[in-house]
Amino acid sequence: MSLKIAITGRPNVGKSTLFNRLAGRKLALVHDRPGVTRDRREGFGRFGDLDLRLVDTAGLEMAKSGLEADMRAQTLYAVGAADICLFLVDARAGITPLDEVFAEILRKSGCPVVLVANKTESRAGDAGVMDAYRLGLGEPVAISAEHGIGLSELFQSIVAAAQKAGLDDGVGASDEAEDEDIEAGQKPLRIAVIGRPNAGKSTLINALIGEDRLITGPEAGVTRDSIAVDWVWDARPVRIADTAGMRKRAKITDNLEKMAVGDSLKAIQFAEVVVVVIDAQSPLDKQDLQLADLAEREGRAVVFAITKWDLVRNKQAMLAHLRERLARLLPQLRGAPLVTLSGLTRRGLNRLMPAIEGVYKDWNAQIKTRDLNDWMHALIERHPPPAVQGRRIKPRYISQTKTRPPTFVLMCSRAKYLPEAYKRYMINGLRDDFDLKGVPVRLIVKAGKNPYEKTKAE
Repeated sequence: MSLKIAITGRPNVGKSTLFNRLAGRKLALVHDRPGVTRDRREGFGRFGDLDLRLVDTAGLEMAKSGLEADMRAQTLYAVGAADICLFLVDARAGITPLDEVFAEILRKSGCPVVLVANKTESRAGDAGVMDAYRLGLGEPVAISAEHGIGLSELFQSIVAAAQKAGLDDGVGASDEAEDEDIEAGQKPLRIAVIGRPNAGKSTLINALIGEDRLITGPEAGVTRDSIAVDWVWDARPVRIADTAGMRKRAKITDNLEKMAVGDSLKAIQFAEVVVVVIDAQSPLDKQDLQLADLAEREGRAVVFAITKWDLVRNKQAMLAHLRERLARLLPQLRGAPLVTLSGLTRRGLNRLMPAIEGVYKDWNAQIKTRDLNDWMHALIERHPPPAVQGRRIKPRYISQTKTRPPTFVLMCSRAKYLPEAYKRYMINGLRDDFDLKGVPVRLIVKAGKNPYEKTKAE
């Protein structure tokens, strides 16, 4: 049985902590500060013999406009789409007027509700558990998400709610079909969208998938968690991760921002293609270059997306300037696709996914050994390696040892003396002649075994 469960409640009652506990991994950011979670985050977990599709939501707020109103709309959407709702209250703080308001909202929603009194690891929560009865949502389940207390009672309550709502049979068939697709080779293309704060990452993803899935706003730093969104493009599953804006390390002093940046770095590590979002109003800041270099060092394929292009006046001159600077400042990503677009007007958006698909194919490119060695001999004839200490360096053989990113091993004499400049020359030749644009290329130089080495030692 598979159930979609939304975890709701007012800010700072422990929703993300319970989400991580049920998922079995630390997926959501957890901090003492209220309102850390903003976008709804989804994950999967195994709870007893139940397969759960979990949705962590933002704290319920009463604001009618602004960021808090958007957070509330995301939460109510999650409640409407859920099979069961876990409504968390803070047992130590007791029942607040905000708890009562949203208990009424959940009651009217028609979604089965399990009332959960969190933070009951000490006697300080006993009074809050008794107080929770007056919400009229049934018997509260006393737990401590942080310490793992009361989870067996929570499991029984979830099973009882599912049985009462008639959810024991046939739930989650779509999830099973999705798993079968993955087993059949339809694994989603993993994309991470990174950039500086307020560069337009969330707006870009919303425009791409055609819905307001992520909260956006004019202020910087709206996104905190790295939120993975599942989507289908051209009959292909795609998992695209929105990340928190990353500033220069010296400017990050807040512990919560450090956690958000750490979450963004994990998204890069698990991605296959990284889209570096650059604000056309202040393009190619030093931080933009550092983020692109980080993606290259992690071995990810890279696409540059220049957002807010509708605000640029002299587009041709700006585009030529951007291409020249990228080629000069990021030679390790020479030829990476550069897509100009606007998330608000959707202009240029249709060029982004084909560019991503193109670099993904190059990232998985496999070149025949014979073609590589023919290429190497032609390259050496044009420009042979320099002599070091009066002796020539002789490349003998090259082969590709892995993909993702393309990695090559060059066997040559006196390998440790091969200059870095000549290695770069060969890497640029591989990139140009085999059309490996926008992907990292690794070249490992090794020396063959000397058959006379043992004789000389003797």
